[in-house]
Amino acid sequence: MGQPSAHSRASWPIPLIVVILAISGFLAFRGGDEEKKATPPTETPAAAQVDFKSLPMSSTKTTIKAAPKDPRPKGVPKGTVVHPKRMVALYDAPDGKAFAKIGTRQFGDTWLPVITRNRDWVQVLLPSRPNNSTGWIRSSQLTEAHSRFLIKVHLGQRSMELFEDNALVDSWRVAVGAEATPTPTGRTFVLGQITDSKQPFSPVILPLGSHSATLDSYGGGPGTVALHGWTDPSVFGKAISHGCVRVPDEALNLLRNVPIGTPVIVDKA
Repeated sequence: MGQPSAHSRASWPIPLIVVILAISGFLAFRGGDEEKKATPPTETPAAAQVDFKSLPMSSTKTTIKAAPKDPRPKGVPKGTVVHPKRMVALYDAPDGKAFAKIGTRQFGDTWLPVITRNRDWVQVLLPSRPNNSTGWIRSSQLTEAHSRFLIKVHLGQRSMELFEDNALVDSWRVAVGAEATPTPTGRTFVLGQITDSKQPFSPVILPLGSHSATLDSYGGGPGTVALHGWTDPSVFGKAISHGCVRVPDEALNLLRNVPIGTPVIVDKA
């Protein structure tokens, strides 16, 4: 996968993961949950007192009701993305209460978009349910990078736009969620890139940090919404999917260049 000019492929590794797809078009994703032993941070006495074993893991397979909601779901992030150096605690506010934890791996390395900074803390979007969940992490526990890209999906127009360095690269007609299985709105992000050259349905799939609001599972998976290709071009411009965004081949080829953590904004326009 191509990467922003400031960051080489080596610094943004993307694994090959087998994709299981149901005939109905559902996606089943195998989340790469963190399996390493949690190491409590040592920056402050308060951080050292965090009981990691009692905290739920934020991943595409979990629901964490205590997570703060995105305060500006229509805002455009600046492109800063962060990667936990180790298992880290998620807080409800700077110097607040720890409500969950997140590890270094999801679909490949964990990269999360920053939506707010406050002193030595950053607020990030999370991959867990409910949609539009956020959490605060200490900046000292993170590696920081930048994505030049931004993806916008307009449900009413049934279109998708790709921006690079704030300039429009191109736009396409796409297929979005049907009325009974809508594509969720708000800010989310590219959670990973799954590549399977033997999969005719879509050789590249980009799972997002959002989930279907009406379906608990896609073919046995956790209901993770994704950007992916489609074999029948007649679907583009229609509200017909189970919540995922189906894109034409030329769009899919460009999405290969989008790094993990890149912000995605889905609106009703």
